[in-house]
Amino acid sequence: MTSSTGRLWDSVVSDIDREVYRRAGFGRVGGIGQRPCLLVIDVQYRTMGESPKPILQALDDYPTSCGEYGWSAVANIAQLVGLFRRLGLPIIYPHIAPRSEREQGRFANKMPPAPQVKPRAYEIVEEVSPQEGDILLPKFFASAFYGTALASHLVRLGRDSVIVTGCTTSGCVRATVVDACMLDYRVVVPEDAVFDRVQTSHAVNLFDMASKYADVVPTTDAVKLVSAAIQPN
Repeated sequence: MTSSTGRLWDSVVSDIDREVYRRAGFGRVGGIGQRPCLLVIDVQYRTMGESPKPILQALDDYPTSCGEYGWSAVANIAQLVGLFRRLGLPIIYPHIAPRSEREQGRFANKMPPAPQVKPRAYEIVEEVSPQEGDILLPKFFASAFYGTALASHLVRLGRDSVIVTGCTTSGCVRATVVDACMLDYRVVVPEDAVFDRVQTSHAVNLFDMASKYADVVPTTDAVKLVSAAIQPN
């Protein structure tokens, strides 16, 4: 189904489901704080593939690859990375670190088996690679907050909001967004700077996050929000 709102999830989420949330009052604008931080989650070759390819071909590189969907989002992530660097705002890179299935516990039960590790599997893709001053944050579970120092970094940096990019929309992005909201941060998700290997999951989770936990907007709007937020009064 489609509607006049023109949102990415309109063809997946039914008119009646959207109307239920509208009448209930979900999806109000949360806004952005004056001290945002950018999170770039798991934009690694293991989640992208070695090069831009259709998703089914990219799975031959890594069973965890998002293929073309990830590569389509990279330019938008790079735009936000460039903006934050120009404005002198912090960027944190939560990323999957190598770990045995035994160390991952039950989380590994639902994950694809560990692929053959290629030389740059765990590297962040060149187009958005970290620079001096950025924070690299290894993680082992879905949420970038769980078992990491992310909350401590945000407190130390005096941040009041997070812009969440990367992958996957239904997994690590969503888990991080929910935790950020529960910790009372304002959250913005640029819808074309996050990605997933399954597009139905991508759309439904964007809808759910927009309804409950975050402002979900195009990257162009996220750029405007950040730029306006840090202007002097």
